[in-house]
Amino acid sequence: MSPAYSRQQRDTTHHSFDSNFETAGFLIDENGQEIAITEQMIQQACADLERQWRPARSRVSAAR
Repeated sequence: MSPAYSRQQRDTTHHSFDSNFETAGFLIDENGQEIAITEQMIQQACADLERQWRPARSRVSAAR
């Protein structure tokens, strides 16, 4: 794929998402559609991980 084609493809796809959100990147779904990754999506994922976090057991207590 030539650099010019890649640039043209990127320029075209950037117009296909909602410009009200700042985009941090893209995912490609099973149908080949680009899905914009927004800061809000990243913040939500981080919050979900924080809620699920559990401290690891220490090696000493795990060996007993």
